Amino acid sequence: MRFAAYVHEGRTWVGQVSPDGQTVTPLALSPEDAALGVLPLVERATRGEALPANAGAAVPVSAVRLLAPVPRPRRNIWCVGRNYHEHAKELQGSVFKNNNANPAVWPIVFTKVPECVVAHGDAIELPGEAISPQIDYEAELAVIIGTGGKNIRREDAMQHVWGYTIVNDVTARDVQMRHQQWDMGKSFDTFCPMGPWAVTADELDGQHTRVRCWVNGELRQDARTENLIFDIPTLIETISRGITLYPGDVIATGTPAGVGLGMDPPRFLATGDVVRVEIDGIGVLENRCA
Repeated sequence: MRFAAYVHEGRTWVGQVSPDGQTVTPLALSPEDAALGVLPLVERATRGEALPANAGAAVPVSAVRLLAPVPRPRRNIWCVGRNYHEHAKELQGSVFKNNNANPAVWPIVFTKVPECVVAHGDAIELPGEAISPQIDYEAELAVIIGTGGKNIRREDAMQHVWGYTIVNDVTARDVQMRHQQWDMGKSFDTFCPMGPWAVTADELDGQHTRVRCWVNGELRQDARTENLIFDIPTLIETISRGITLYPGDVIATGTPAGVGLGMDPPRFLATGDVVRVEIDGIGVLENRCA
C-alpha cells in the first residue's frame, strides 16, 4: 500500500494512494495525527491495529498539495555515506581524500536534522555563494522503521521495516569537507526533500529496486540497490547497536555514482535547476532549486 500526507481544501490529511498513483483516499485521523504524516499508521501497525476507516471519497492527486510522508521526523534522520561501490570510487580523490574509514568493514553513518525535510514540489533553497556555492544532490532509497528495537540481528532486520520512501540527501560539499563530520553540510534548511509518499514493505522489496536521478532532464545517477556495499539488514543491525530504533525512524541508505562532485569538473546545483529522483515501486520526487 501507498500512503501520502497532503493538504486538500485547507486541511491536512493522510490517505491511501491508488496503485496507479492518480488518486488518494483520506483516512479518519485527527488533525493532530494527520500533521504527523504516516507516523500514526506506523505506530498502529506495530500495535497490530487496523488502518483507520476512510473519511471520504478519493480525490485526484493533482488536486492536492503533497507533504513529505514524515513531515517532521521525531528525531534526526539516519544516513549512510559512500554505500555504492562506484560512488565510493568517484569521490575517493575529493571529499574522502583525508578519510581513513574503511567502507569494507563499517558503514559511514551520519544524520540530518528533522527540520530540513521538505516535500515533493517544494523548493531546495540554495544558501548563496557566501555560505556555500557547492550544493550537490544525492538520490536515495529511505527505509521507514516499523517495530523498534536495539541490537537487532541482521537476520531479523527486515521484520523491523514498515516501508520505504525517497530522499534527496542535498549536501553543501565545501561545508561537509570543512567540518569533516557531516551533519552541518547535510542539514541546511530544505536539504532533505522526501516523498512523494511512503510504500509499505509488503508492496516493495527495497533490496531489489532501481534508483535514478535526473538534473534538468539529464540522467546523472542510475543503480540498483543490489549494489549497496552494506545492504539494508546490515545497516539496521549496525545502527541499532546499543541504540534503540523507534517506529517511524528513517534511514537513508546511500546514493549511487553520478553526483555533481564526482564529475570533472564538478557540476553543482544552480538556481532554476530541477532535480528528479525516481525509484521503481515508489514514484517520483522532484524539486526545483531556488
